[in-house]
Amino acid sequence: MQSALYLATAVLLGDQISKWVILKVVMQPPRVIEVTGFFNLVLTYNTGVSFGMFQGDAAWKPFLLIAVNVIVSLGLLVWLRKESRAGTGAGLLPVAVGLVVGGALGNAVDRLYLPGVADFLDFHLAGWHWPAFNLADSAIVCGVVLIVADGLFQPGRRSKKGRG
Repeated sequence: MQSALYLATAVLLGDQISKWVILKVVMQPPRVIEVTGFFNLVLTYNTGVSFGMFQGDAAWKPFLLIAVNVIVSLGLLVWLRKESRAGTGAGLLPVAVGLVVGGALGNAVDRLYLPGVADFLDFHLAGWHWPAFNLADSAIVCGVVLIVADGLFQPGRRSKKGRG
């Protein structure tokens, strides 16, 4: 459990530091910076959720999304604590939970003081651009993949339903 909290803190700090550097140093003034033939630095604000879905400017929406981030984070930490007490909270699970919690809280912090979540990593190929993202988004995706992998492949984690 403690390792998940340390990792979540590291992800949160890394995410906020990277966004500060982009906002205050690199993107002054905001522009597209071509780094390679397939990667740019850009500055966008996502007011929706993953991949820009549910965009909008309703005054209540940032607070709802912050609440969802916090509730999911707390739920994951409670789950990890329960798994740890049951002796099945080892393996990939603490790392996975730490990544998701740190990323979720990093994006929640943005919603408190920015017009949306600051996204700046822009990968593209043949004129097709993946939606811009940030370090927190990367941590969340990696964490979710690890949670799925842990559930599928970690001995003792699979459901005991149907066994007699």
